[in-house]
Amino acid sequence: MAYKASHRFARIAATKILPFATLIRGRRAGEAVELLKYVPNRGARMLEKVLKSAMANAEDQGARNVDRMVVVEARANGGPMFKRIMPRARGMAYMIKRRFAHIDVSIDSPAQK
Repeated sequence: MAYKASHRFARIAATKILPFATLIRGRRAGEAVELLKYVPNRGARMLEKVLKSAMANAEDQGARNVDRMVVVEARANGGPMFKRIMPRARGMAYMIKRRFAHIDVSIDSPAQK
């Protein structure tokens, strides 16, 4: 059974989280937390919190050996945008897009051999 957690409307662009999502995908949950702990990026902090939440959800629902579970899915999709206008030279205006992200993490027990 897969255990999930998500952070919707995270105030960061999804492109800043994607490298860390690919870093932890397919790894054991305990190892993934240790990897993200020492990465000095804000996106890694957010992804680490969502991963810990998924682990807590699994533990709360009675799963054992949560650290040994495998990160099946780690995604960061784009959310809505705040659109602002910045005035430029000669009466022009540039659009500023303040992006949001939806972070989803899913863990599951390793495949039995």
